[in-house]
Amino acid sequence: MRGAIHHIDLTVKDAHASRAFYESVLGFMGYRLSSVISDLNDAPHNGYDFDLQDGESFCSIGILSARGENADREHDRYSAGLHHIAWTAASRDDVDAMHAHLLSIGATILYPPAAYPKYGPTYYAVFFTDPDGLKLEYVHKP
Repeated sequence: MRGAIHHIDLTVKDAHASRAFYESVLGFMGYRLSSVISDLNDAPHNGYDFDLQDGESFCSIGILSARGENADREHDRYSAGLHHIAWTAASRDDVDAMHAHLLSIGATILYPPAAYPKYGPTYYAVFFTDPDGLKLEYVHKP
């Protein structure tokens, strides 16, 4: 589909440390680990790509280790940069299943599954964070 997102790269404090979280959460949605990324300095485990392919649709999520003087700063979704990412769920039950999965891996839940009418009359979602505090969402909005 023209204009659809092809890939997103997210920076985290330590991609190797975040791998299990993203492999579990993205794996729940059907993404599969497709490659290990090494930077030009041959640093091992600089990042990972997770791909989702369904028929003609494709999306890739890259998880990269942060570098530079701000690599250890806390994530602030209200500063310039990424606020959050939301993925589409197949149903309300799928949102509830993601919530149960998140609890099973010890993820931080910001807001449990619920209807959020301020985002639309059929909006149902769970909000959570990655290990570095990046806000993530799984939403069903028919």
